Amino acid sequence: MTGEKPLKILIAADTYPPDVNGAAVFCYRLATAMLARGHEVHIVAARNCSGPSRVDVQEEATVHRIASHSVPTHETLRVCLPWRASRDLARILDEVRPDVVHVQCHYMIGQAAVNQARKRGIRLVATNHFMPENLDPFLPFPKWFKRVVAKNSWRDMGKIMGKADVVTTPTPLAADAMRRYAGLDRILPLSNGIDSAHYEQAPGEQVERRDHPTVLFVGRLAVEKNIDILIDALALTNTTPEPHLEVIGGGEQRQPLEERAAAAGVGDRVHFRGHVDDAQLRSAYLAADVFCQPGTAELQSLVTLEALSASRPVVLADAMALPHLVDDGVNGYLFTPGDAADLAEKLDRILALDEEGSRRMGAAGHDKAAKHSQDKTMDTFEAIYRGADPTTVAS
Repeated sequence: MTGEKPLKILIAADTYPPDVNGAAVFCYRLATAMLARGHEVHIVAARNCSGPSRVDVQEEATVHRIASHSVPTHETLRVCLPWRASRDLARILDEVRPDVVHVQCHYMIGQAAVNQARKRGIRLVATNHFMPENLDPFLPFPKWFKRVVAKNSWRDMGKIMGKADVVTTPTPLAADAMRRYAGLDRILPLSNGIDSAHYEQAPGEQVERRDHPTVLFVGRLAVEKNIDILIDALALTNTTPEPHLEVIGGGEQRQPLEERAAAAGVGDRVHFRGHVDDAQLRSAYLAADVFCQPGTAELQSLVTLEALSASRPVVLADAMALPHLVDDGVNGYLFTPGDAADLAEKLDRILALDEEGSRRMGAAGHDKAAKHSQDKTMDTFEAIYRGADPTTVAS
């Protein structure tokens, strides 16, 4: 917004790169975009290893890392003790004196940021990237107890995020869930946004194609991503030559998934690439024949938007927000969650397309991704930071 005073923005999140997940990626892109617009950006996040609280000056922001602790049921998750988070947030807010605080969660850091910002009368924006049920795989309790935990988490979300001046979430489906379960009545559905142009094949650019059909998955190797179903589906495909699966990302499920692939007889066709840099990720999208997201707890799925931006046909689980990204038979297909045979049949349909059919489906996907403009998302957040009515700036 040309001519207006630059803002001092503090983004509070439980997770931030090098963590690899949708919320962390969004926070990084938000910080980078706001810096490019001339604002000063500070991040408060859990330290991703043992040690005292510290400050790192990075290219996109000053990152305040709060001392954290590992949890026994998750390979990478770190949690901050509530009193530590509250004390550190109070100190940081007094030192930084931000114009706006934007929290990305309602757990330890988010709750502390909300309470401390409210005490100081600082404008407060809250974005929810998370469903309490996402915690299920990491809670070693019976289902009835997990339901109690989820109910209480929804209640806490409403109580904490309800203190914000503006509450957003990436999709209308997530907004409906927050109204229903958290009791929040003023929620703005606002896409995380995607820079579609970044993933497009440039004129004259040569993409090295594989010598076999390639299915691509990108994301954390976590239970709720259901990559085991994708591996089972690969074994059931009828495409010739036999398709391979590339899995990009890391996580606690890698060894069980490698064992699953071997047991299904496709160990030589499943390639675990681990974490890759942005250039390698872009190349993987462009080289793939089809992208698959079998997860059933996706609030938006940035990786699916990236694949659509690269003009890849997609096969997605018919769950949570994923159906909003597919026009069945136009830019991809939905499959019944957990049904490996249905997934295999949908993958075979796409892999059977000729070059023109695949191009048409990919182009339709690109058109859908283009509706999630990152520039529009950042324009909206910037206006909200300055006090604009969210219902007018997002319309």
